[in-house]
Parts: sequence; C-alpha cells; structure tokens
Amino acid sequence: MDGRRKVPAPGSRTGAAWKGLLPVGVAAGVALVIGGGVDVVHHRQRAEKSEHAAKPAAKSMRTTPRYVVGVRGQGSALVVRDLRDGDDVGLPVAAPQGRRFQRISAAKNGTYVVSSYAARKVTFQRLELGKNGHPKDLEEIPRATVPGVSTPYSDLAVNPDGDRIAYVTYRGTASRVDVVSARTGARKAWTTKRPGRVGGLSWAGDILGFVWNPLPPPGGRPAGGATAGGATRKAGGIRYQMRTLDTRLPSGDLKVSKVALNLPPGVTTAVLSRDGRTVIAGLARNAQISLQAYAIGTRRPIKVVARQRSTGRVARLDADHTGGHLLVSSSDGRLYAEGAALPAGDLADAAW
Repeated sequence: MDGRRKVPAPGSRTGAAWKGLLPVGVAAGVALVIGGGVDVVHHRQRAEKSEHAAKPAAKSMRTTPRYVVGVRGQGSALVVRDLRDGDDVGLPVAAPQGRRFQRISAAKNGTYVVSSYAARKVTFQRLELGKNGHPKDLEEIPRATVPGVSTPYSDLAVNPDGDRIAYVTYRGTASRVDVVSARTGARKAWTTKRPGRVGGLSWAGDILGFVWNPLPPPGGRPAGGATAGGATRKAGGIRYQMRTLDTRLPSGDLKVSKVALNLPPGVTTAVLSRDGRTVIAGLARNAQISLQAYAIGTRRPIKVVARQRSTGRVARLDADHTGGHLLVSSSDGRLYAEGAALPAGDLADAAW
C-alpha cells in the first residue's frame, strides 16, 4: 500500500513487546480456551491516521490465523490483509449496491460473516477466502435479516458453527439484541429501554456474552449511585458489566441476562471464553495493555494472558472462529499480531 514502510523484524519494539507474553498460574479446574498465548490485533473505527509499518510475523504465526479481513472506511468494501507482510491480498470486495458494510465476524472453514445496512434493515453476506487468502465468493445469506437501525456502536458475533448470528441495533440510546438463524431465518430479539450500549458479543454454546455500557438517562444520573443498566458508578467512573444471555429463552426483555462480572474500573471491553467459565478483559494502564482472565464463579483474576506495550486504550476484543486467539482493538492506530504490526487506519472493523 502507498506509504507503507517496513519495520525491522527481530529486535524491534513491537517484537520485543510480544516476547513479553506472560502466562501466570491459572487456578485448577479453570480451562482457558485461549491457547498458546493470545495474539493481539488492533483496528480503529473510522480513523484517518497515517499508516503504520508492517513486518513479517514470527514463526508462531503459522499456528494462528494468517489473514485479517477488514471493513474499509465508510463500508464501501472489504479488504484482506496478510499478517506476514501487511500487504493486501487480491482486490477489494465491493459492498452490495445501495448498501454499506458495517461489521464482520470470523466463521468456520475460512469464511466470514459480514453485515450490510440500508433503509433500517440489516442483511448478512458470507465471504469465503481461497487457500492463498484471495477473496473467493461473497454470497447473500438469503433468509437472515434484522430490522432496525445499525450504528457505529452496533456489534456482530457468529457462533462457532456459523449458523447463528447475533447483532445489535439501536433506537436512540436503547439497544436490541437479535439472534437469527443463518439456515432458516428464524429470529429472536431481546430489548431494553434503559439507555446503554451493548458490545463485546461472544458465544459460549447457547450463551451469548456481552458488555453492558450504561449511559446516564436524559436529565442526569439515576438516584442511589446506580446506573440505568444496573451497573454501579464508582469514583473512577462507570463500572461496565459482562453479562450473559441464554439464547434458548424466548424473546423478551434484556433484563433476563445475568451479570457474569463487574469489570474493573476503567475497563470497557471483555469477551467470554468458549467454555463460558472465564472472562478475558482488556486493561490499559502505564503505557501497557494487559489481557486479564477472570473466573466467572469466583469473579477473581486468575491469569494475565498477555501484555503489550501501548499508549492506547482497549476498544474491542474479538476471538477467531476457534476461540483460540484474540483480536484487540486499541486506539493507537495499529493492528498487532504476535510479531507483526499492520496498518489499520483505513479499517472500520476487522476479524481473523
């Protein structure tokens, strides 16, 4: 890509930071799905920063996803980026006529589900990559649609089998979570009138995890120090919550979801592990990003999964389709993977 420069591979700051992955002891009986450390990738929504450098990934990348698929800019196209050298693979894939791509999530067998939006209707397409990473097919998922308004705060997650799609739409500051079958189009929805944002969608079997970001209602704070979403306000600000929703329940109010973890002060994003027993939260402090695992049962920290030098904040975490590797969205303008740093200022969302 124009303006791209190469970063020295061995001994660079990025490479050295990733060698600092710190697996700390994990409590007996708590199985983290994240294996072999966690690979961290960054994207920044609608950022207009200059591109940062890319360098070849370490040998360990051979066991991790090789390609990142991103939603470009205002949703006009999808691009595939090679983690080894940061180069784009093949030609961009244009959005369907009259629509804009919004969010993307990895599915099985080298496929991705991407949402597109127009006229208060969300539709979904499936992108397949060839063995060399070149975009192969983009096909409409015909019966899977979600009515409502898709915004920059909407979120998407596909279950490991690729047959259930979770999506978040908004009506003002009120959110709705839809789960739609990619095979039949059958749909359930859970809504709330409480002002807040829903993000960090992640699947553990039939359980959908999400991060509840409460917003003050119009006119100020609710009484008693509690937010409208049930989370608490501390001196350091709002305590976000990781909540879980059993998608086997009938459609209804989002209040049927349960609190899995009150996130630490200043932490705004987390994901569920695939076994549903652990929450991985992204912490940013002292010019360092840490991925901290918490046991849902005790709600206590059990392991630091990874550490990365960065002055940015953690905006998003995403797992690959195996649940074995995480993507981390920071605000420092780069995509990170173990031993690799990729340009991502042109991407509004990314998955691997």
